[in-house]
Amino acid sequence: MWKLKISEGHGPWLTTVNNHIGRQYWEFDPHAGTQEERAEVERVREEFNKNRFQVKQSSDLLMRMQLTKENPCGPIPPAVKVKEIEDVTEEAVTTTLRRAISFYATIQAADGHWPAESAGPLFFVHPLILALHITGALDAILSAEHQKEIIRYIYNHQNEDGGWGFHIEGHSTMFGSAMCYVVLRLLGEDRGAVARGQKWILDHGGAVGIPSWGKCWLAVFGVYEWSGCNPVPPEFWLLPKMSPVNPGKILCLARTLYMPLSYLYGKRFVGPITGLVQSLRQEMYIEPYHEINWKEARNTCAKEDLYYPHPLVQDMLWGFLHNVAEPVLKCWPFSKLREKALKVAMEHVHYEDENSRYLCFGNGMKAFCLISCWVEDPNSEAYKHHLARIPDYFWLAEDGLKIQSFGSQTWDASLAIQAIISCNLSEEYGPMLRKAHDFLKASQVSENPSGNFTQMYRHISKGAWTFSMPDHGWQVSDCTAEGLKAALLLSQMSPELVGAKMEKEHLYDAVNVIISLQSNNGGFSAWEPQRAFHWLKKFNPTELFEDAVIEREYVECTSSAIQALALFKKLHPGHRTEEIESCISRAIHYIEDMQNPDGSWYGCWGICYTYGTWFAVEGLVSCGKSYHNSPALRKACEFLLSKQLPSGGWGESYLSSQNKVYTNVEGNRSNLVQTSWALLSLIAAGQVSITPPLLISFWVLINAQMEDGDFPQQEITGVFLRNCPLHYSAYRNIFPIWALGEYRQRVLFG
Repeated sequence: MWKLKISEGHGPWLTTVNNHIGRQYWEFDPHAGTQEERAEVERVREEFNKNRFQVKQSSDLLMRMQLTKENPCGPIPPAVKVKEIEDVTEEAVTTTLRRAISFYATIQAADGHWPAESAGPLFFVHPLILALHITGALDAILSAEHQKEIIRYIYNHQNEDGGWGFHIEGHSTMFGSAMCYVVLRLLGEDRGAVARGQKWILDHGGAVGIPSWGKCWLAVFGVYEWSGCNPVPPEFWLLPKMSPVNPGKILCLARTLYMPLSYLYGKRFVGPITGLVQSLRQEMYIEPYHEINWKEARNTCAKEDLYYPHPLVQDMLWGFLHNVAEPVLKCWPFSKLREKALKVAMEHVHYEDENSRYLCFGNGMKAFCLISCWVEDPNSEAYKHHLARIPDYFWLAEDGLKIQSFGSQTWDASLAIQAIISCNLSEEYGPMLRKAHDFLKASQVSENPSGNFTQMYRHISKGAWTFSMPDHGWQVSDCTAEGLKAALLLSQMSPELVGAKMEKEHLYDAVNVIISLQSNNGGFSAWEPQRAFHWLKKFNPTELFEDAVIEREYVECTSSAIQALALFKKLHPGHRTEEIESCISRAIHYIEDMQNPDGSWYGCWGICYTYGTWFAVEGLVSCGKSYHNSPALRKACEFLLSKQLPSGGWGESYLSSQNKVYTNVEGNRSNLVQTSWALLSLIAAGQVSITPPLLISFWVLINAQMEDGDFPQQEITGVFLRNCPLHYSAYRNIFPIWALGEYRQRVLFG
């Protein structure tokens, strides 16, 4: 039976800055669990499989089964079922909240965070598995049980047409289908679903049409030719800082991916050409492999995958690099430049590895870095460090074993703390908040990256909070702001209840990180200051994403920064006051400027207009009562009310993010998380009263609560780079609690 391990790490190849607090990974124990528990696991697996075409998201049931057993909360009151609008009373709301928080306490880990899945994209599955196979470590790292669960996950998310999507809710794509097919074949599968996957690939033109990221992965694996890939020259790392395309000006997500990829491209590395590789070369193309026109294939992309078509200027650049620059760089004396570039690229790989404790920025980056370290030296300590961190990316649920982004431990905990405090029931949940407070303090980044970090294109991180845990090391503006907000709110509570306050110097460090990430236009970027020219966006090499080349400002990050700085200024008025006031003022102007004509804001990290509008409203309101009746807020409220469904809730599809047009979930179903975002916006703007239209919305939340106090899992609610939904499974608990808590405290008792 599988067991979730928390805050554990053993052996010489794991390093940590906080004794592994926040670490979470799954381990198989053949002796664990009773016969009844194992039977229940199989039951929920079968139930998911049976409904997999209707319900795409797992409900994190294996984690819930384990933690609720380890943390029993005792009996909770019966569920409230509201039959009439008039029944949405203070008693009904308070009972629902007590039940919800009591349940949420049972799935809090011993170190104070709430473990949860952060997955959803199917293209997360293949990088680490291919990397382990190529380096010969697959069976050593992935047990038979691991491999069985990966196969289960891929089968469970195969579409009815036989293909696989870019993400689990999406239509079939060549990227998703080809890579899932390769992984299944790699793991020894040959059942009917594999044949249906192959048929989809061939019916849609074969793997020659896979997007650029897929081309590179298949080239490394040996099932595609490097001559069919657009160049990723390692000489990029030799460009001077004054260059407009210097690596330091590129979005860190892209930079850390193309860093190891450029090394592999420069070496034209190809993994072992096994019998399986030879077979796949015949299985995945509609013409003989040796007859494929790879030069033409460079710019071929299946229509199902093409979200961002390359502009002509980009194709001209790739053509020049492919036809002119690459042949020259292969010849002496220019080959010496290639050798130097490869060395510099690997220096950056090692720096990123060491400063992220071998987690790297994300799963794709880690896989390329792992292979690069192995290519450089298969017996290196760096490679062994990499292998030890593989389990951090696995997550297990009833639909199988999936690969995560890199975890959302700190982000979820910061939001959960605020949600619980909003209920004004903290005296009843002191131990829960104390544990979360301890986790928050242990999760703040305590040092900047090592050495001359600016030379390595890194920004300050001391005082930040990451998305996951401090071992990851990458500062994020909104994670830092939400962490600071949570710490400040807890600092106003009794230390006997929630533990000692965070040291002032640590709060000051957080403020310093936040301020450093404000752009000239007043908005806040996510990871690093915005340094690039906007025209560089035209050179986005991916066909799958938008905004994947340069750092940009975000409404959500800006709002979080405003809220955190406004609260900090109120509680610590003597620290950098004028600078903070100027920062907030410019940020407010940015948010006002970003409002759409219909009154909404576009959210880039959640789906989508509901999410962005909630953040924007909260940011404006946090600055004072003068904003409560502003035209911007009135328009925002009108927008939200215009999207309310007849059921009383809100439900926005991931298609809103892709198409940039508000789109309801199929069937006009309500989604509890988006209903909560809309209600939080309306409450913050002072537009919620005890009247029927909005009481129906709270009716939706109350009646959706399950018998154990949990809330049901529904459609995906996160997103990144416009085109890729990301599942935040903790949201289903956090936001209904938050919305009902704010309603109880600010409307019923306001």
